[in-house]
Amino acid sequence: MDLKSNEPFWLLKNGLIASYPSLKSDEECDVLIIGGGITGSLIAHQMVTEGYKTILIDKRELCNGSTSATTSMLQYEIDVPLFELIEKIGEKGAVRSYKACSDAIDKIEKLSGEIKSNSGFKRKKSLYFAAKKKDVSWLKKEFKARKNAGFEVKWLEADEISTQFGFENTYGGILSKQGASIDAFKFAHELFKLNIKEGLKIFDKTEMVKMEYFKGFSLVTVDSGYQIKAKKIIYCIGYESKNLIKENFVDLKSTYAIVSEIDGKKFRNITNTLVWNTDKPYIYMRTTDDGRVLIGGGDEDFYDAKKRDAILDKKRKKF
Repeated sequence: MDLKSNEPFWLLKNGLIASYPSLKSDEECDVLIIGGGITGSLIAHQMVTEGYKTILIDKRELCNGSTSATTSMLQYEIDVPLFELIEKIGEKGAVRSYKACSDAIDKIEKLSGEIKSNSGFKRKKSLYFAAKKKDVSWLKKEFKARKNAGFEVKWLEADEISTQFGFENTYGGILSKQGASIDAFKFAHELFKLNIKEGLKIFDKTEMVKMEYFKGFSLVTVDSGYQIKAKKIIYCIGYESKNLIKENFVDLKSTYAIVSEIDGKKFRNITNTLVWNTDKPYIYMRTTDDGRVLIGGGDEDFYDAKKRDAILDKKRKKF
């Protein structure tokens, strides 16, 4: 397979769905959302639904950041295994965290149905397999923790994984019933379109350059010089939040994704399953609704965009 582009798949697949004006006047609102990706779209929907006068801004076109490159795999698992999270914060808090993620999948399915979405929401199982023999012991511990917490999970031996999914060199894994996939790029745009009709104001190509806090409100100045007075501000800017917070609270990683040409027969074994493994960095994959396989992972420490892009070909060969 040739690497044809380093452009995000969902942006190429869907094109520029919508464009919005930049801010050209001073505005006031109850809630200002900064960041127009999938997170911003869901928060905006919630705010508008609850009756708040809401404005959303983004320095790019909407969804042209991480949302255009996401694998859009919906999983209840977070990066810390449940059994480890129980050891860190206790069973009640850990299970509630995992349950909240599980419930989120159900809510997205419900919302997708309510708005008659064409974003391809599809229920799928999730296979989490041991990439190395030494991972089996803790993965079985994770399986037990999930089962005890009430999640519908099944342990598969290596030969079962090989027979059902065609993966060799595995050492067993957890098959979870709860999972799904979606086109987050299209879904976010659908939510924006819906909520504009309900009063949401959107301004893209509008970058915040200054923030001032006052009693009872905040004042945001954007690159055009206009200002937005807001009672509350919600930041939905992902990794770029590091630029706003002085403390070095996170080490950034670059993750990679590659998508195949269309071949529905070749990938039919995982059509209804999300797949990821215990490797470090781990690899994960899913199929798309047009018969491609989308593979992501292979995280690297992030230094700058040029160094990230320089190893794209190396990542392609590895995947």
